[in-house]
Amino acid sequence: MSPTSHPTSPSRLPPVNHAFETRTVGSIPFCVASPEDATTWLLDAEDRRAAPVNVRLANAYNVALADRDPSYRQLLVEEGVNFPDGTPVVWFMNSQLPRTARRVRGPSLFVDVMRAGVERGTRHFLLGGTPETLAQLKEALAATHPGINVVGSYSPPFAPVTAEYIAVCADHIRQTKPDLVWVGLGTPKQDVVGTALAREAMVTTVNVGAAFDFAAGTVRQAPVWVQRSGFEWLYRLASEPRRLWRRYVFGNLRFLRAAFSHRFADGTGGGS
Repeated sequence: MSPTSHPTSPSRLPPVNHAFETRTVGSIPFCVASPEDATTWLLDAEDRRAAPVNVRLANAYNVALADRDPSYRQLLVEEGVNFPDGTPVVWFMNSQLPRTARRVRGPSLFVDVMRAGVERGTRHFLLGGTPETLAQLKEALAATHPGINVVGSYSPPFAPVTAEYIAVCADHIRQTKPDLVWVGLGTPKQDVVGTALAREAMVTTVNVGAAFDFAAGTVRQAPVWVQRSGFEWLYRLASEPRRLWRRYVFGNLRFLRAAFSHRFADGTGGGS
């Protein structure tokens, strides 16, 4: 089965209720929100149990993949919420006035929501990574933010996404009744899995990529000044060139093509 196909129920998630302005980059709608607004909105997810959603921290690579894969593009456009986790995406969003778009960085949002949810008793589930990474992650979270309520975790097998794959993941989630499920499976797999699990387990899922490795300390993060400069991708490329060079070299070119094509097509850069 294709990593961007839909392995579970054909029913779609209910419309997302949010008050964020959206702007389109390369046909993908992104929310204009501060990291603080995104944190607050996510913590309120436990009050929206009847309307679960898949939340994506999407970047230039997501836009590039959507440009070449119609089924993946449809997923990003029609279901869930996309926050811009990438400075190039924010640059294109801010080509339309007012320049209010801000980056919502996935690994930072993960930690911010964990920290802010302590007082509320927010229940978290971790999906992805190796068993060793998950163990280190839970230990690190407990040490840095005492009181964090991680009610469960699951390291799924490295396998294609099938209906059985989703059913097993959903069963692990249902047993623990979390408020939020954090998905760290890499792009685009986590977007397909996160959306399917929001439908199947009726819980808000958040796709955060490498956040588990960063928070666990198994992969080194870029310095804060690099994160803010817009060149975190270059730092990651230098750290893992063999794994990431195709993604960044060809992906960035595809992103530029998609972003400029859409901008010239509608004359504005998109918005709503």
